[in-house]
Amino acid sequence: MTNPDFKTYIVTLKENAAVENFKKAINAIGGEIGHEYSLIKGFSIKIPSIRINTIEEDKEVKIQ
Repeated sequence: MTNPDFKTYIVTLKENAAVENFKKAINAIGGEIGHEYSLIKGFSIKIPSIRINTIEEDKEVKIQ
């Protein structure tokens, strides 16, 4: 079995989004949080590319 193709994305969260829930969701799909930005409510994330749809479906998240 080969390792999934991982990609890095920048995501921003809506002001009312629960940061800890987002972090748990990323870990649950096999991803990891990279840098946490301080000027915006956002992160760099590294996730299996086949899981990007899971993140895009979350209405609290915007992917850059």
